Amino acid sequence: MMIDKLKSLLDNPRLHELQDMRTLGQLAFLVVALMVTWSGVKVIQTNYVLQQQISRQQQEVAVQQLKNENMKLRNEYYNTAQYLELSARYNFGLAAPGEKVLLVPKKVALAYAPDVEIESPRTATTEPNRPFYRKNIQAWIDFFMHRQQGV
Repeated sequence: MMIDKLKSLLDNPRLHELQDMRTLGQLAFLVVALMVTWSGVKVIQTNYVLQQQISRQQQEVAVQQLKNENMKLRNEYYNTAQYLELSARYNFGLAAPGEKVLLVPKKVALAYAPDVEIESPRTATTEPNRPFYRKNIQAWIDFFMHRQQGV
């Protein structure tokens, strides 16, 4: 019974077609064409991913260049006489020759000041909802840089 099934399968005309050289050549060509197509698709996908990475890194470079330019401008401002004068007035309570410095208690000054919230550059750039560890790190940086918090 099993042998009869095998003989009928071997006598099948489709099997004889598969043994033909032209059919085998066409199947081999089809396999090679599918492999070349798959390889091309993988290359295109890899190029797309690499192009995205290049684009992202170019954007990061552009942002970093803008930050560098901003730092250069800030450094130039720190070297001006205007900044030195303002810094001396603010940090050391100094005045220009001929000026008199009046010390007004904070309570009196705030009594006559309008209720306006003024953001310093440091508080304007920080995020109000930062995690605790970032606030802690910033507090230590402020401590070592001799910055006063809340000013």
